[in-house]
Amino acid sequence: MNSCAELKQHLTDEIDARRETVVGIGEAIMDAPELGFKEFRTADLVKETFTEFGLSFDDQLAITGVKAVLRGGKPGPTVALMGELDALQVPDHPRACAETGAAHACGHNAQIAGMLGAALGLTQSGVAEQLAGTIVFFAVPAEEYVEIGYRLGLVKEGRTSFLTGKQELIRLGLFDDVDMAVMIHSTSPDVHDGRMGLAPSSNGFLAKNIRFLGKASHAGGFPERGVNALNAAQLALSAINAQRETFRDEDCVRVHPIITKGGDLVNIVPAEVCLETYVRGKTPAAILDAAAKVDRALRGAAVAMGCRVEIETVPGNLPLRNDPELAELFRNNAGAILGSDGYRDYPHAGGSTDAGDLSQIMPVLHPMMTGASGSHHQIDWHISDADAGYLAPAKTLATMAVDLLHGDAANAQRVMANHEVAMTKEEYLDCQRAVFQTETFDGDQ
Repeated sequence: MNSCAELKQHLTDEIDARRETVVGIGEAIMDAPELGFKEFRTADLVKETFTEFGLSFDDQLAITGVKAVLRGGKPGPTVALMGELDALQVPDHPRACAETGAAHACGHNAQIAGMLGAALGLTQSGVAEQLAGTIVFFAVPAEEYVEIGYRLGLVKEGRTSFLTGKQELIRLGLFDDVDMAVMIHSTSPDVHDGRMGLAPSSNGFLAKNIRFLGKASHAGGFPERGVNALNAAQLALSAINAQRETFRDEDCVRVHPIITKGGDLVNIVPAEVCLETYVRGKTPAAILDAAAKVDRALRGAAVAMGCRVEIETVPGNLPLRNDPELAELFRNNAGAILGSDGYRDYPHAGGSTDAGDLSQIMPVLHPMMTGASGSHHQIDWHISDADAGYLAPAKTLATMAVDLLHGDAANAQRVMANHEVAMTKEEYLDCQRAVFQTETFDGDQ
């Protein structure tokens, strides 16, 4: 058997030899962005690539997901290497889709290129024969939490039960055969210091669609006959702001509502005003506590104005828990590629990802590697350094898989033995299903 170091070198050489392929995948996806649960062309590219590498796969998983399996020479644990298929809406991005406004302004194109680059190295090098376990290559849909109305429509049609890809894949049992999962997110020097790094955790959230219903009347002639839903919404926003000092600093709570409809005509007292908000926090308990305060503010505003409020609450993502032993393996392998002095420990992150959902039930790693320029979700975002943005993640994923499964898979066994899950799969599903709630409160009663 070759040493772990020899296998890693063989892998990275193989990926370097197919540099044009890996970079081409990333750039092709960049120029064909698709929104979540609609990533059909991107999924087709993944399937074509798996076929080229001799990997059989299952597709149409949670609508667009694709899953391939590479078995090692001996049985052992299963490691999933993941990449996300979807873009988000940044219509002014120079490489946005003109029809949908979708753009890869978060680096998911690099995730898929990195995952497929790892698959290339592990299949074409023959390294898998010397590993004890299984590697799953998983292209997962719909991580970005956008088009909430469209996704709720999918739920009502029975096409999905949750609003993001990993949530639905968990429900369908498509992670039941996986023991741990790793993915790498792109970042840039405009966002993070160093060349790669890791936050121990990030916020989770739930989402609310809110509708205040008042009574229309002529705004100039008979305003006293109306019930102003816009005033109710403004009172609600003020009441939510007044709650901010009640949020504990250590809970990292973020509430950021927007008004999506402010009325119909300027000379009519607004009878219907709509808001959306996320309620974020570091723990599920903190999220639920803040959400209860938001609901109280909404009801109070309805009482003040004598109108009705409808509150639809849907599950977002649970907080991310990065596994510390997987983190150390990432630090070593990424450091060997980009230089160990480029590693940084990041603080708790205020954003959210559905990798957090998966991290509640198994060891998960979701680190950052540079290679981009600009800021996430903005018009200047793009992969500007192909070697750091596309090749380095591919090499890191592949070499981590070797580290985990080499020999008798001692590293993977240790990760599994030392990891404490936060929830069972069933507890997770119950937790997220319980968030779905719709309340109608009449403030004029």
